[in-house]
Amino acid sequence: MISLAQTAILLAAAVVAVSLFRFARLSSILGYLVAGLVIGPWGLNLIGDVGGILQVSEFGIVLLLFIIGLELQPTRLWVMRRIVFGYGPAQVALCSLLLGAGAWALGVPPIASAVIGFGLSLSSTPLVLQVLAERGQLKTQYGRGAFGILLFQDLAVLPALALLPMLAPSSATHAASGSWWITLLKLLAVIVAVIGGGRLLLRPALRVVARAQVSEVFTAAALLTVIATALLANLAGLSMALGAFLAGVLLADSEFRHELEADLEPFKGLLLGLFFIAVGMSANLGLLESEPLTLLALTAAFLAVKIVAVTALARLAGLRGDSARRLGFALPAGGEFAFVLFTLAARDGVFGRATSDLLILAVTLSMILGPLLLIAHEAIQNRWLAPPPQPYDAIEEHDNLVIIAGFGRVGQIVARILRVKGIPFTALDNSQTHVDFVRRFGNKVYYGDASRLELLRAAGADRARILVLAIDDADASTRTAALAREYFPRLKIYARARNRQHAFALMDVGVTEIVRDTYASSLEIAAWVLEGLGEAPATAREAVRKFRQHDEATLAAQYQVKEDETKFLATTRESAAQLEKLFESDRSRSG
Repeated sequence: MISLAQTAILLAAAVVAVSLFRFARLSSILGYLVAGLVIGPWGLNLIGDVGGILQVSEFGIVLLLFIIGLELQPTRLWVMRRIVFGYGPAQVALCSLLLGAGAWALGVPPIASAVIGFGLSLSSTPLVLQVLAERGQLKTQYGRGAFGILLFQDLAVLPALALLPMLAPSSATHAASGSWWITLLKLLAVIVAVIGGGRLLLRPALRVVARAQVSEVFTAAALLTVIATALLANLAGLSMALGAFLAGVLLADSEFRHELEADLEPFKGLLLGLFFIAVGMSANLGLLESEPLTLLALTAAFLAVKIVAVTALARLAGLRGDSARRLGFALPAGGEFAFVLFTLAARDGVFGRATSDLLILAVTLSMILGPLLLIAHEAIQNRWLAPPPQPYDAIEEHDNLVIIAGFGRVGQIVARILRVKGIPFTALDNSQTHVDFVRRFGNKVYYGDASRLELLRAAGADRARILVLAIDDADASTRTAALAREYFPRLKIYARARNRQHAFALMDVGVTEIVRDTYASSLEIAAWVLEGLGEAPATAREAVRKFRQHDEATLAAQYQVKEDETKFLATTRESAAQLEKLFESDRSRSG
């Protein structure tokens, strides 16, 4: 049992280490691992009962798999089926084969080699996704590939955890006598029990709890759901994580999905952090002194094998050379499930404790080195391997009447309507990642910064009639408008403004046709609200029309005094009073 003093030490270590690592823009998981190394037996030795902490913290893995199950909606899997069930199995199979063969060549028994190969083929989902998210690369081609592979790895762990007890030497005689089919029947029974019980009992029970509208009771119900399904699987001799995963999948398309995830996320995060601290504490740092060459060679070898294998698979799948290499360098490090797998394998006697210690320490080192390898590769790629960056794409010669600058939410809607009407246009966007993404869906869009005069000339601004200014960045939008007004005065500009200040800046450079973000949709909702309260549709629309007319007049008046704060505030108060009087007179006439 963890004492209060030990809890304080664990929390203090986590807070200090994770904060320092996040300030250094490194993964929080590395912070947890280092915290465990510092307070563990090979560091300051502040806590000795590593086994007890590991036993408690393994519930974090159970919660993680429940939440993974919640995220596995059938529609999401179907959309990503090619990546998840194409890249994923190929990566796991190839890396497991190569790494397992390497272990077997070094004299490890075949079954143990298979477990080692599979465990080292896995990567850390939270580590990789966090690193890619921090670098803004999740929506790139290789970012989506990495996500799909990681998703399949999470799925592949489940049968591995279920089959691992059957691989233990102690179960060999039972397996030989045919008890494998008993395990299979148990698995099927648990699946039927979870699905049947979930349909008949779980969802109705959650609906009853939700109607009570007591948040802590719903949180308790969420924890009870995970614990009950985990215990059910454990009673059948299967992995608790497997039972929790099945419950998550069952609730993935329910109305409680998001609330369950939100309620369990803090528990999952804290217990997973505790698990990584325990792993760091249990890492046998004595191996760095007794077997440094073996440890470093093992770590370097499996990192190199995964980089080469994943890069080769990506090239075969049709990714460009730079994207394939980036995918390879995104996934070489080991993953948190390897800790679970190797710890359980040593407990079940698949291989010895010394082998488990060596593998866990190698995976820990790989998780520290993995993000650093990606950063180093990016630096080399950008400096020596990348082709000279082009300021903008070559734009085909067309006399298009419309130029759309900014191909985000606003620009794409305008483009879709023009396409339906058969009106040709030239679309520009200054994010190469965004351009690559929207091109995959058949959109004709060019990369480049529209605030550059040469790009506007190349896009045919001197021949076009209309410029739709839909750029997200307010400063870039204003620069583009000023440039277009100066060099292409015949070009009519219709601009999107993020707020009043952006609208004022556009008005400063002579733009008159301006629509503020969310303004039109807010007016539409207001009309619906009035209708919902019983007003006639014509009356509601007239009220919204008057408000819009008054607000646009106020905007023009505020623009005239925008540099004088006192007059600006006075204009705002005066406008509000006028608007109130306007609607008050309407009420008195109707009454």
